[in-house]
Amino acid sequence: MTVIDIAPNGSGLPGIEQLRVIVGAVMTVGLILAVLALIIAAVAWGYGANSSNPHLASRGKLGVLVACGAAVICGASVTLVNFFWGVGQSV
Repeated sequence: MTVIDIAPNGSGLPGIEQLRVIVGAVMTVGLILAVLALIIAAVAWGYGANSSNPHLASRGKLGVLVACGAAVICGASVTLVNFFWGVGQSV
């Protein structure tokens, strides 16, 4: 039985290295913005809770959830891509 061993051509597309740099920078900026949004939303939640403003407190809670979701997606994207890459290589 013949084993087929084909590796993807990582340099086949022009500008692929620049694209990798851009994607890495976008992920870094995304994580920084998610953490900043989390801090701002937590401050809004705390301010709303302490000033008896339920609307501001609920907006802060929603902001915390959205910021946590964005941080998880940005942080886990590389792991998800590597997982599916491994699954694709085993087929």
